[in-house]
Amino acid sequence: MSVGQADFLFFREWLRRRAAILLEDGKEYLVESRLEPVARKQGLGSVDAVLQQLRGTPTAALELAVVEALTTNETSFFRDWKPFEALRQLIVPAIQKERISERRLDLWSAACSSGQEAYSVGMLLAEHFPALADWQVRLHCTDISREMLERTRAGRFSTLEVNRGLPAPLLLKHFTRDGDAWVVKPALRALLSVSHLNLAGPWPALPPMDVVMIRNVLIYFDVPTKKAILERVRRQLRLGGVLFLGSAETTMGLSDAYRREEGAGTSFYRAI
Repeated sequence: MSVGQADFLFFREWLRRRAAILLEDGKEYLVESRLEPVARKQGLGSVDAVLQQLRGTPTAALELAVVEALTTNETSFFRDWKPFEALRQLIVPAIQKERISERRLDLWSAACSSGQEAYSVGMLLAEHFPALADWQVRLHCTDISREMLERTRAGRFSTLEVNRGLPAPLLLKHFTRDGDAWVVKPALRALLSVSHLNLAGPWPALPPMDVVMIRNVLIYFDVPTKKAILERVRRQLRLGGVLFLGSAETTMGLSDAYRREEGAGTSFYRAI
């Protein structure tokens, strides 16, 4: 079945209202390819049947499956590398000095996917900041996809996944082999706090954050949603806290609550 224009317009509006995800014109093929597996798993037989259910009274399970199917979960260990260098060279050393009396560090991976970003930060802290061992360090991981959250909790990755960006010495130090998979060791996994969060919906209670990483996510939202998310993130950040966005994303024209800074070959946004 090819998704027609009327079905596409209906679904695009449904997805925008349900998850604030914005589908561009001409993405009918994406809707079809992403919903076909949903139709099979839900026993509905066709994409048309899925759309008919969404028009009527869909179950919560179907709605969740559809949203997760349209969520992009592209990630890798130490993705784009430079933000991690900025953490190592500039941001974490400054936090160590400023917060020596409190001895607490909270970092939020706000669209954590299957956890590679947060685990990368955890390895960076373990390798370069041994003094943080007696600090209260929490890596808060949230995502709209409950399937991705379960993968984050499990810390279990295929050989292909660990070969994307993860240096061999870190793999051998922080993971154990289990058949064809690699599993994060308990000490690293214990740093993570994992919970469900739709950035465009209600947020659970979170502590004040020193660093928020929400990279390559805002590009999927419309302008009002981007503005609202940036404002809420700012309220979550400590004064002087740091926001990392994707290389194609910016706060410019969306929020005056941040100051763009550069260092370690990349840019980030300071809460002001």
